[in-house]
Amino acid sequence: MTFGPLVSADWLTKYLADVRLVDVRWYLDGRSGRAAYEAGHLPGAVWLDVDTDLSAPASAADGRHPLPSAEHFAAALGRVGIADGQPVVAYDDAGGSIAARLWWLLRVLDDPVALLDGGLAAWPGELSTEIPEFAPVTRCVRPWPAGRFIDADAVASSTGTVLDARTAERYARGDPAVDPRPGHVPGAHSAPWVGNLDPATGRFLGAAALHDRFAALGAADGNVVAYCGSGVTACHDLLALELAGITDTALYTGSWSQWGADTQRPAEMS
Repeated sequence: MTFGPLVSADWLTKYLADVRLVDVRWYLDGRSGRAAYEAGHLPGAVWLDVDTDLSAPASAADGRHPLPSAEHFAAALGRVGIADGQPVVAYDDAGGSIAARLWWLLRVLDDPVALLDGGLAAWPGELSTEIPEFAPVTRCVRPWPAGRFIDADAVASSTGTVLDARTAERYARGDPAVDPRPGHVPGAHSAPWVGNLDPATGRFLGAAALHDRFAALGAADGNVVAYCGSGVTACHDLLALELAGITDTALYTGSWSQWGADTQRPAEMS
């Protein structure tokens, strides 16, 4: 079967039995993603937590969603029965902005993974409240590939294009509710993740439109670093870059929650 980086709801209805569905709902405002999952999810979907399964513990030094260790990530997937090489379809109810974190973590390991284009709202069938039980499996622990995750020092010295996936407002002035201080990484371009979607459908723009978008930001030739508030929604830009045919990319996992918390690092306001 043809697979990834996106699948449509129509495709998923045909191949539902051949993939493992993962619900990655999570909310910046503190609502419970687990509660949303339990209230209704795609049939057969398991739930993974951005905070505890797809991240290491938060800290001012490392940011709100640090990269989990390779061992921790393998154990989280194995706990819900996702074996090595099993195709995964991730979804959320936020335009893919949260589920893209799981997509990126699996993509850089060359595991088969796709995002459900349009997310939960695109699903044509009924939702389920049944919590599936899959036997745990032991996954191989594979190290994170060098160059696909970079730290603050590497961002500071980067000669490539740096993209900020937060809203234009947060890029310019920050949000005191979630950002450690106003501003953005000096030299970064504003590339809000929502700009990757067609506002009429909530689904990703076509490859040509995405390429034009990133070309206008100086990212067409690759050597691109994406960041956001904490290394989650930046993965949406990374997915969109891949759809546009731009694959020389990396995630600054600490993102603004790390950079902005370090008062020794400069910030630009605009």
